[in-house]
Amino acid sequence: MLDLGIVSAILADNTFEQAIDFVAANGFKCIEIMCWPAGNADARRYAGVTHIDVESLTPEKIAYIKEYVASKGIYISGLGYYPNPLDANETQAKFFQDHIKKIILAAAQLGVPVVNTFIGRDISKSVAYNLDKYKEVWPEIVKLAEDNGVKIGIENCPMFFTDDEWPGGKNLATTPAIWDKMFNIIPSATLGLNYDPSHLLWQQMDYCRPIYDYTERLHHIHLKDAKVYKEKLDRVGIMANPLEYHSPKLPGLGDINWGKFISALNDVRYRGPIVIEVEDKAYEGSSADIEKAILTARNYLKQFLPY
Repeated sequence: MLDLGIVSAILADNTFEQAIDFVAANGFKCIEIMCWPAGNADARRYAGVTHIDVESLTPEKIAYIKEYVASKGIYISGLGYYPNPLDANETQAKFFQDHIKKIILAAAQLGVPVVNTFIGRDISKSVAYNLDKYKEVWPEIVKLAEDNGVKIGIENCPMFFTDDEWPGGKNLATTPAIWDKMFNIIPSATLGLNYDPSHLLWQQMDYCRPIYDYTERLHHIHLKDAKVYKEKLDRVGIMANPLEYHSPKLPGLGDINWGKFISALNDVRYRGPIVIEVEDKAYEGSSADIEKAILTARNYLKQFLPY
C-alpha cells in the first residue's frame, strides 16, 4: 500500500544512524535521504544536508548502509539533492549536474529506486529558452539513470519565493503544461515526478488532477501542506513573491484536503513512498519542535492509512 516516511532534510543535525533510528522508532516505513555534497552546503533553508556522502562511498560503506537500514525494518525511498542544474553560471550548473550523476550511480549501488531533484532553470530566461537548455542537458542524465535501473523524480516546486529567485524561479518543472513538454522531449519512463501537491495549491491549481493524468510518472510523493492567506493575496495578487501570500505548513494545518489526495492515490493504485516534508517555520524552534512536527504530521495522516 502507501508507505509513510519522511524527508531527512529536517533532521539536519542528526547523523545518518540517528535519522534511521528515529524513523524506525516512530512507525515510519521509509526515509528519503539527503545527499548534498559534503562541504558545499547551499545557504537556503533545508539545503546542504548530507546524510549519505556519495563521494566517499566504498564497498564497505555501501554494505554498512544497506545492512543498517535493513536491520531497522525500513527502507530508503529515494536519494535527494535539489540544486539548480540549469543555472546561468555554466560552471556551477556543471557541478550540480555532475553531482546528480554521482547520486544516480550511488543509488544503483545502494539498491535505492529513485533519485529526487530539480530540473533547474535560468531564472532570467523564458520557459522556451529553458526547455532548449533542458534538451541539451537532461537526456544524458536520464540515460545514465536508465542504464543503471534508477528512476528520476523531479519535484514540482517553482523555487520562486523571494527576490533572489525572481522572476522565473530556479526550477522549470512547475506545471502540467511544462511537464508535457518535458516528457515529450525525453519520453523515457525513467523520468517522472516527485510530486508535491502544495506547490499546485498556492499556484491556484487542481492538486489532485495530476495524480490521474500522470499516474505512470509518479515515482515518489512529498507530503507538504500550504496555507494561502486570502486577505494577503487580495492585496498583493498572484504576481507578488509567493511568500507574501502563502506559507508551507504541516499536513493537516493548511488548505489541502488530504482525504481527497490520499483517495486519488488509491484510485490510481499508486503503491509506494509518501514522505512527509517538514518546512513549517512554526515548528523549528528546537530539536523537540522538529520531532513534534514530524509526529504531528504522522498522527494526522495515519487516519487515511491502513496501519
